[in-house]
Amino acid sequence: MKKALILLFTMSLCLQISAQVSYDELFSYQLNQTRELKVKLPKNYDENALLKHPVIIVFDGDYLFEPVVGQVEFQTYFDDMPGSIVVGIMQGNERFYDSYVDEATGLPVESGANFYEFIGKELLPYIDSKYNTSKFRVAVGHNKMGNFINAFALKELPLFQAYVNLSPDFVGNMQKNIINRLQWMENDFFYYMATSDNDIPQIRDMVLEAHLSLKNLDNKKVTYYFDDFNNDTHYTLVSSAISRAFDKIFDLYKPLREKEIIEKVIPYEGTLDVYLAERYERLDELFGIEKPIPEEEFEKIAKIAEEREDIETFRGLGKLAKKQNPESLLGTYYLAQYAEKSGKNKKAKKLYESALTLNDVSHVNREFIFSKIDELTIVDTDDENEEDDEEN
Repeated sequence: MKKALILLFTMSLCLQISAQVSYDELFSYQLNQTRELKVKLPKNYDENALLKHPVIIVFDGDYLFEPVVGQVEFQTYFDDMPGSIVVGIMQGNERFYDSYVDEATGLPVESGANFYEFIGKELLPYIDSKYNTSKFRVAVGHNKMGNFINAFALKELPLFQAYVNLSPDFVGNMQKNIINRLQWMENDFFYYMATSDNDIPQIRDMVLEAHLSLKNLDNKKVTYYFDDFNNDTHYTLVSSAISRAFDKIFDLYKPLREKEIIEKVIPYEGTLDVYLAERYERLDELFGIEKPIPEEEFEKIAKIAEEREDIETFRGLGKLAKKQNPESLLGTYYLAQYAEKSGKNKKAKKLYESALTLNDVSHVNREFIFSKIDELTIVDTDDENEEDDEEN
């Protein structure tokens, strides 16, 4: 029954994807020909909205576009990655010429150099001008195009911030070039590479050799991931690798979960509101996405602060929540909690009463707030000089 439901979900997803894909044609002066593109926009995409979306450029879009789009749809459904604009480049018979590189350096030459310039000078500006794009771009390449996309990382300012290398067929010195480049990368950079035990032997050997150097990479700006799959061929590894790559690249985007709480939140030195704020500032910094902090994550942080008797965190959460949504009762509620835990009962009562005039949130029960007001009315023994401050 479970398998049948998964199959139905997959079939439904494929039908939806097919219906939502558009086909664009872009004339290239670099190539002196028109190129066909497949474009899949995020669900509920609004060209008039301020929301920006990462761009995923899929080389070999003839056969890689659908696996990439399927994985993007799946992961965005569970809010594990942001809604992204996926662009597949149809290469067909031009693939040999597009991927043409120097046998010694592995760098694009002749027709390959023209295709390289087409990407940077024509395709990306076209996509940026037509759609609501963020500054974060991902390149996905397989085999020869897996080698090719690395050339974009060798620029002083790489055209892409994340590279998904699916069994890349390294040519000449490209393997050494990318290893050296990653050692000196000065901006945030994601690099994923995959092979399998049944991969083409020559390609597998080169990928494993590159991994031996990259696994010990000492550059905090670079996030490197590698997978060596079992029982997959050069072609069947694609689906698993795409899934793993996006899961790793967009790890920070995911909701706050148990693993992160145990490994990062609980040991955090300082008030936890700072951790939460910095987490979402990092999201904006990396992906160019302003993602509101969910109410559920405020509550998770509040519970941990309660357990470690961290009163100051409640004050910080209150300010953070009020800044994000002044019309919600959440910020005032946490400030009331802070006042109460600090022994400022009059102030706490006033804040609880103020919270009742604001918009509801899912996890704060109004009956509980009424009970707190009644409790504080009875226990109103404040004798300290309570001053109004910015929290009100």
